[in-house]
Amino acid sequence: MGMNEIPSSEKENSPPSTLVKDLKALFKAGVLLANVLPVFSGFWLALHFTGKSLVDNLGVFLLTIIGSTLVMAGALIINNWYDVDIDTIMERTKKRPTVTGNIPLKVVLIMGIAFTIIGFIMLLFTTIEAAFYGFVGWFTYVLLYTMWSKRRYTFNTIIGSVSGAVTPLIGWAAIESSMHIVPIILFLILFVFQMPHTFAIAMKKCEEYRAAGVAMLPVVKGFKNTKVQILIYVACLLPLPFFLGQLGSVFIVMATLLNVGWLAVSIKGFFVKNDLKWAHVIFLYSVNYITVLFLLMVAVTLF
Repeated sequence: MGMNEIPSSEKENSPPSTLVKDLKALFKAGVLLANVLPVFSGFWLALHFTGKSLVDNLGVFLLTIIGSTLVMAGALIINNWYDVDIDTIMERTKKRPTVTGNIPLKVVLIMGIAFTIIGFIMLLFTTIEAAFYGFVGWFTYVLLYTMWSKRRYTFNTIIGSVSGAVTPLIGWAAIESSMHIVPIILFLILFVFQMPHTFAIAMKKCEEYRAAGVAMLPVVKGFKNTKVQILIYVACLLPLPFFLGQLGSVFIVMATLLNVGWLAVSIKGFFVKNDLKWAHVIFLYSVNYITVLFLLMVAVTLF
């Protein structure tokens, strides 16, 4: 999500393309889109298992998707606002508009609060339960992760994973109570997936996190410990598809193949010479893994 550096002489008359890049960086567009997919999958599966149609629930669908997107965008914007000091140090975040000054910090904070409030109001028009899960995600990410644990404790990753894992619960709860095996397993898949995914990023950017004083696992415990943790969490994914038997054998087989593939790549990490290259492979696998898995959940219901 990097942006092109703009000479100071050009900043006063920034072209629209620069503003778009700045906004994409502020919203963390890639992260935001990745979090919207599980909301959609949760909503879709709730319709499928309750025998309801999307057409009849189109209004609720739009409120759920737009509302949750705004809440998540609000959280990500406030994260950018709060982290401006460490973003100034880290190479991958130096070009965010909060650092370059292209968007004033006061404006950023107002945007973050406004998006959050509007998003919550929209979610409240679906169900109280959906809005509650939205709040859990926002509170966990903004207060418990960004402001409390990120710079202090290696378990910041666990806290951050909770905020990302509630997304399918928001989608499901907009239609039906989430006290159902399917949304619970979706939550667990997302929670577990985010651990090796984040550890891989932390390995790739280890020196940047070290310079910024962020207590990520590879910085505090080293690469070998991080590789063990990655392997453990990927192994924890293996049984989860079998709890989704209602989605059919095709889904279980495909999900298991994805899990076994990731396990093989994780084991290979103990025999590689280039840890950073391996961490990048784990990162790429994780991104494709979660995208394919949540699209597959939707696809198997269409046949």
